[in-house]
Amino acid sequence: MSDSVSSVYQAYQNNTYLFGGNAPYVEEMYENYLANPGSVPDSWREYFDALSHVPAVDGSNAKDVPHMPVINAFAERAKAGGTKVVMASADAEMGRKRTAAQQLIAAYRNVGQRWADLDPLKRTERPAIPDLDPAYFGFTDADQETVFDTSNTFFGKNSMSLRELLNALRETYCGTLGAEYMYTTDQAEKRWWQQKLEAIRSKPNFTSDKKKAILERLTAAEGLERFLHTKFVGQKRFSLEGGESFIAAMDELIQGAGAKGVQEVVIGMAHRGRLNVLVNTMGKMPKDLFAEFDHTAPEDLPAGDVKYHQGFSSDLSTAGGPVHLSLAFNPSHLEIVNPVVEGSVRARMDRRGDIKGAQVLPVLVHGDSAFGGQGVNQETLALAQTRGYTTGGTVHIIINNQIGFTTSDPRDMRSSVYCTDIVKMVEAPVLHVNGDDPEAVVLATQLALEYRMTFQKDVVLDIVCYRKLGHNEQDTPALTQPLMYKKIAQHPGTRKLYADRLASQGLGEALGDDMVKAYRAAMDAGKHTADPVLTNFKSKFAVDWAPFLGKKWTDAGDTAVPMAEWKRLAERITSIPASVTPHNLVKKVLDDRAAMGRGDIPVDWGMGESMAFASLVASGYPVRLSGEDSGRGTFTHRHAVIHDQNREKWDTGTYVPLSNAADNQAPFVVIDSILSEEAVLAFEYGYASNDPNTLVIWEAQFGDFANGAQVVIDQFIASGEVKWGRVNGITLMLPHGYEGQGPEHSSARLERFMQLAADTNMQIVQPTTASQIFHVLRRQMVRNLRKPLVIMTPKSLLRNKDATSTLAEFTKGGFQTIIPEQKELKADKVKRLVACSGKVYYDLVKKREEKGHDDVAIVRVEQLYPFPHKAFSTELKKYPNVSEVVWCQDEPQNQGAWFFVQHYLHENMIEGQRLGYSGRAASASPAVGYAHLHQEQQKALVEGAFGKLKGFVLTK
Repeated sequence: MSDSVSSVYQAYQNNTYLFGGNAPYVEEMYENYLANPGSVPDSWREYFDALSHVPAVDGSNAKDVPHMPVINAFAERAKAGGTKVVMASADAEMGRKRTAAQQLIAAYRNVGQRWADLDPLKRTERPAIPDLDPAYFGFTDADQETVFDTSNTFFGKNSMSLRELLNALRETYCGTLGAEYMYTTDQAEKRWWQQKLEAIRSKPNFTSDKKKAILERLTAAEGLERFLHTKFVGQKRFSLEGGESFIAAMDELIQGAGAKGVQEVVIGMAHRGRLNVLVNTMGKMPKDLFAEFDHTAPEDLPAGDVKYHQGFSSDLSTAGGPVHLSLAFNPSHLEIVNPVVEGSVRARMDRRGDIKGAQVLPVLVHGDSAFGGQGVNQETLALAQTRGYTTGGTVHIIINNQIGFTTSDPRDMRSSVYCTDIVKMVEAPVLHVNGDDPEAVVLATQLALEYRMTFQKDVVLDIVCYRKLGHNEQDTPALTQPLMYKKIAQHPGTRKLYADRLASQGLGEALGDDMVKAYRAAMDAGKHTADPVLTNFKSKFAVDWAPFLGKKWTDAGDTAVPMAEWKRLAERITSIPASVTPHNLVKKVLDDRAAMGRGDIPVDWGMGESMAFASLVASGYPVRLSGEDSGRGTFTHRHAVIHDQNREKWDTGTYVPLSNAADNQAPFVVIDSILSEEAVLAFEYGYASNDPNTLVIWEAQFGDFANGAQVVIDQFIASGEVKWGRVNGITLMLPHGYEGQGPEHSSARLERFMQLAADTNMQIVQPTTASQIFHVLRRQMVRNLRKPLVIMTPKSLLRNKDATSTLAEFTKGGFQTIIPEQKELKADKVKRLVACSGKVYYDLVKKREEKGHDDVAIVRVEQLYPFPHKAFSTELKKYPNVSEVVWCQDEPQNQGAWFFVQHYLHENMIEGQRLGYSGRAASASPAVGYAHLHQEQQKALVEGAFGKLKGFVLTK
């Protein structure tokens, strides 16, 4: 018998309750173990795991899992102790009770929080939870003093009476802190929580100084709200009153994170309590906040935003050193800031080389209704442990005021028991805690932070509190919540309750009042209330955005690549190791691209794009490309990741040529994202907001998939700079083109981006050649301008030979905002100029050749915004006898660029010229669903570009 098995036998023999007569009970337990190891207590499972390796001694097949070593162990114990064998029925009953005791422990660990004391308002009786009643497991009052094995708990005793055990379980799991963690599949994590909670029975043991510090934070939280309430009567501030313990939690979280080596904390939150965090957590000067209330703050932005959307950053001193705090700017779309924060954190991690998130911590603060109600949270959670998006775990804090925006009945708020139930999809543990017990809140914060730092996973702190005032300060909540607000009116406040509690412990009757007076004095003086704030600290990892400010979009930069460099890069990215066997189709693509690199054949779109990436990473600019099919490319044009056809494991056997473009290159990262648009695009926006030196690209699988991320486009990408002064260089690739494939996947909704375009807030382009995509991608990085770039990328043009380019177009020149007429026409004979954008250009050229319309010049507008007025005017002036200008597009008249570009065209026309439109008629749908109808419309709009002007005609 091995030493390990011998030690197991010894452990059994040392337990006095394991006597020979219990063999039926033991064998039954063992049968359960064989059927399902997880069905028996941990201590039994450990014994059986070891014993299962002992050879069978009862003559059974050696391959069978042995029963006899288990039974013999107890038989020997009976002989050695001389224990009297009692009737089997009595033994079985005792065995059943022991099993029931283990089930009782499991019940409290699983659902104890359902009976926890969590509601500060105590509006309802605690629910009846049968699983927590000893009678449910067959126990009676006569069993209260029966002793059971508790070696699988952390209560400090290997055996306890039922009475002791029940008290310990209720103290641990049913007090003011209720934990949910048993749904995790990781045994180590479950045992970690059991040890942390049961060892202290979920009760903190804070020093007097710690308790005073907690009271001071509650005083600050309440003091700010009351000061604002009296000084700025009726103004919206989304008060934190009722949830003041949140500020104590934030203080503990930041100080604790700093002590554990965290150097940056990035916070995302909506309105509730935001002003309190700004002043009392981050150290914003109260006088600066007051100036915003008085509307005297400096207004140096074209639009600006309300005070409770503003971001902020500061540096605080902690036991572990300075910690940089960043509060993300946030629109009214509540939870949409969450993936933005995650992206910002990932950029900071990458800049530091912080793979596990040891130095950067994301903290997301939610409202209870929004957290469970808004789908972006599910998308963001789904990113949490994926390779391209993980941030080493997020600390989520719910300010759970038990009421929705205007919901008057809890039955209408959600379909789950808790607002946090959504996190079970990623097995994130949840600590529900009563906001009126600030010590429990602080303890839960400590546990949440320690869990995150230990396991690098998400964790949730659910602070169950209340909302003293309405949704905002102009609201009358009693209109729909009369019962709740009667309770709230009688509540003395969390600070008062805790101050009285400390006074009863002998910490000073006047302590609370003195703190209130001191905070009020600080408010009156406009002084810092978060201490200590560092005013002159600057991290070496801080990003300098100064080089990108105040630049004009017309500064294009040098995007051409010397011929020698082109050929060197082309050879590197088309060569793969002999150990990698590509698919035959991919091998053909690589061979063709090698020929393109040498100049043997024209360069297609895929090669132009790849060479843009290669030249950027070789020059020190990282590239991050993500989307639902970005590695291969939706239309099989990219092949950025080569899959070895002979690989034997799913997680090996891939090769990324662009990661081997140069010996000392910047990273090239391509990510096949989860099936999400909103969260992934927001994540990439957040990443780009914190890294101006990386080309960050989000690619929609089809352009219309951007519909699912419209909030990100509207609230961040289009308006972030004019509202918040946040410069961002994110690039969107949106496949767009009318190919007769129906309403979906035809249009990237170009019109929506055109409608959002103002204040030179973004760039909207629709390139039509391989060299154009090359230059526009390089332009995005090599010039000192960071604006969002929206690229309407093609589908059929990816393989259209007419859209290829020569090597000279890559080694000279740059991105052309307007591509002039390519045919040599007699300028004085041209009577009409057709302007267009995108794929329709090639249809127009073909039709002109068929009909011989040499009196028509065709000009491509490759950059739709900012509109290149100078370049377009130059083209128009080339043809002195043009009397008609026609805009031709594939899209319906009420879509595409027409309604926006007509004004730009008209501005550059001369007196007497007429402007007309040729395209599909206005439509409620982006495209028709029948192929034959598509062909008819396409033929008509192309012919109309050369025919008589009709419909809309505007004369200069």
